[in-house]
Amino acid sequence: MQTDWIPLTNEDKIDTIISESHQRPQIIFKHSIYCSVSSRAYQRLSSMGSEIDEKADIHYLDVINSRPVSIAVAERFRIPHESPQLLIISNEEVILHKSHGAVQEDAVMEALKMVIR
Repeated sequence: MQTDWIPLTNEDKIDTIISESHQRPQIIFKHSIYCSVSSRAYQRLSSMGSEIDEKADIHYLDVINSRPVSIAVAERFRIPHESPQLLIISNEEVILHKSHGAVQEDAVMEALKMVIR
């Protein structure tokens, strides 16, 4: 089952994600359709389906078509841009960020377990 991705296409949504991180963890996944490593990470996350959907909101950021938004995310959270890249935000803080081959299902689930009560 596929994850319910929420498109992240404008910078104003970053404030909403931060605000919503008080109620529920927020995940931002930066993806490049031209990168095979990014495609594999996307497939791994998609295959988790309801495992993620039950615990967090997951936002999809196309780094090619929404480059200004990707740069804004990097600046806002003070984490250098990479692709693929995954950030988990809880209570306005990035509790996990992984990039490239380190975007793995077990890392996502472990981080979510730390913040979900």
